[in-house]
Amino acid sequence: MKNVKLLIVGVFFLFLSFGVMAQAPDPPGGAHGGGGDEAPGGGGAPIGGGTVMLLILGAAYGGKKVFNLVSKSKETLEE
Repeated sequence: MKNVKLLIVGVFFLFLSFGVMAQAPDPPGGAHGGGGDEAPGGGGAPIGGGTVMLLILGAAYGGKKVFNLVSKSKETLEE
């Protein structure tokens, strides 16, 4: 039971740290071409490539897990 509580606390702090790291920085002052039409916090960072890569890797991992599960269940049925 103690290990479960420790695991839950650890996961909580892990997710809490991701939330803290995701905070946007303050917008820059008026120096060096600070146009008024920019989005706050940098705005134009592309995130599409990383998201697609994570989705592909997650789907491949899930497919492998399903394949292994089906293979294992076929082996137990044949015995």
